[in-house]
Amino acid sequence: MLQREWDVLVIGGGITGAGILLEASRRGLRALLVEQRDFAWGTSSRSSKLVHGGLRYLAQGHVRLTREAVREREALLRDAPGLVEPQRFAFPDYGASVRKRRTVLAGLALYDLFAGRRERHWIDAHDFALLAPNVARADLAGGMVYTDAKTDDARLVLRTLAEARRHGGVAVNYISVRSLIHTGGRVAGAQLVNGLRDDADTQAVHELRARLVIDASGAWAGKLSANGPRLRPLRGSHLVLPAWRLPLAQAVSLMHPVDGRPVFAFPWEGATLVGTTDVDHRDGLANEAAITRAELDYLLAALRAQFPQLDLGEADVLATYAGVRPVVDSGPGDAPSKAGREHAVWCGAGLVSVAGGKLTTFRAIALDVLRQAQRQLPGWQDDLAPVPVYEQVALPRAPRRMSAPLLRRLAGRHGAQAQALVDAAGADELETIPGTETLWAELRWAARAEGVEQLDDLLLRRTRIGLLLRGGGLEHAERIRAICQMELGWDDARWDHEQAAYAALIARHYGLPGQERP
Repeated sequence: MLQREWDVLVIGGGITGAGILLEASRRGLRALLVEQRDFAWGTSSRSSKLVHGGLRYLAQGHVRLTREAVREREALLRDAPGLVEPQRFAFPDYGASVRKRRTVLAGLALYDLFAGRRERHWIDAHDFALLAPNVARADLAGGMVYTDAKTDDARLVLRTLAEARRHGGVAVNYISVRSLIHTGGRVAGAQLVNGLRDDADTQAVHELRARLVIDASGAWAGKLSANGPRLRPLRGSHLVLPAWRLPLAQAVSLMHPVDGRPVFAFPWEGATLVGTTDVDHRDGLANEAAITRAELDYLLAALRAQFPQLDLGEADVLATYAGVRPVVDSGPGDAPSKAGREHAVWCGAGLVSVAGGKLTTFRAIALDVLRQAQRQLPGWQDDLAPVPVYEQVALPRAPRRMSAPLLRRLAGRHGAQAQALVDAAGADELETIPGTETLWAELRWAARAEGVEQLDDLLLRRTRIGLLLRGGGLEHAERIRAICQMELGWDDARWDHEQAAYAALIARHYGLPGQERP
C-alpha cells in the first residue's frame, strides 16, 4: 500500500467515505480509504436505519434537501433490493389541529411528487386502528400513511466498500492518520500508524503519498484543518425491543407527549427499533457513545403514551445504542432537532473535507466532493453524472430450498459474494439465528472474508446480533466460537480475551444505563 502512487486518499470508513471511494474508483482514480477503527464504527452503524426523504426537513423549509433525499431513496430502492427495503409509516392524528393535518398532507403530496408516485395518505379512525391495533384509541381521529425505506446501515457501508473494491479501490480498517504531509504549501499525503495499538506516540509511522486527501471522518472532520465550518455533535439514542412485545406490521410515527418531537417505532431485522433522541453530545469522541438515563426515560415515555395497553418498560429492552451525528452548526439558539442536515464541503491545497449530510444522500455527497476534487486533479475528467449505485447481482443458488426474500436479502447485503457465502456454509448454517433474520453462515463468511479484527466487528457490524439479542448474543457464544475461531485464526487465549472485552463493551454502551458491570 505504501509503495503505490495514489490519486486519492480518503480518511474515514463510514458511509460518506465509502461512497467517495466507490465513486472515485469507478471513475478510474487510484483510491485508498483508511479508517482509524472499524468500517462503520461511528455514526454509520448507529443511525436510525432509515433511508428517507426527511419529511420533517420539508416542514422546516429544506425543500432542496428533501427532494435530493427522496430521489436518492428511490435510487437505493431500485439498485439495492434486499438491503434497502420499503417501509410504510403510519402517523396517528388525535384531532388537535385540522390546519396541521392539512399542512402534513400537503407535504406528503409534495413528497409523492419528488418520488414520481401517488399514494393515498389519509385514513379514518376505524381503518387506522386496524392498521395499528396497539395505538391509543382515545380521541383518535384517523391517521396518515406514507412510504419511506429502511436498511442495515453497517451492511450498507460494507456493500459500498465491496463495490468500490470491484472497481480497484482499496479500503483498510484500523489504520489511523497521525498527521498530514505538506509539500510545497499543499497537502501531499498522510502519516499513518496502526489503529489497533494504543501507543500511537511511540509506534512506527508510515508515510503515504497521494495527489489529494479527502477528509470524510464524520464527527472527526475538520481536526486535520482549521478552515472548515464548526460542527455540532448531536447524539441520537435508540432502543431495541422484542417484536412480540411491540408487534408492528408497519412503522408508527408519533409526536412525543412532552416536547412534540417525532419519535418512531418500526420492525427491523426481526426486532422492533425505537428512536430517536436528539441532544448535544458533550462526552467527547474518543469513546463510544451510550444512552443516558434521561434519554431512556424519554423514549419509554413515548412508548407508554402511544401504546398504553402494552405496559412497556425497561425489562422489555433487549439493547440500546447511541450514535453521534456530525451536524454542521447552524448557529446559537437552535434546538438540536432544528439543526440543518445539509452537508458542507470545504477545500484547501491538496485537501477536500466534508461533514454533515444524511445516510440516504451518501451518493450525492460523494459526487459533490468529487466535483471539488476535480479542480485539484489535473488530467482527470469525468462528467460525474449519477450512475446506478450498485451493479445488479444474481440471487445465490442454495443447496436446499430457501425463500426468495431470504436469497434477496443475502444478495443485497453481500452483493457478488453472496454465492461464496452460501457455498462456505457448514451443516445447519443456512438456518437463522433465533430472534434475528441473520444466518449462522453470515458469521462464518464475515470471519473468513470481511476484515474482522475484533469480536465486536463481527457481532455489532458484520452482523447485528449484538443489538438484536439480549446480552449482545453471548447466549450463543459457544456456537459462535465453534464457527468463527478457526476462520479468524485466534488461539484460545485470544478468543477468551476478545469475548471478555466484548462483554464489557456491551454492558457499558449497549445495555441499560446504570447497569454496567463493575
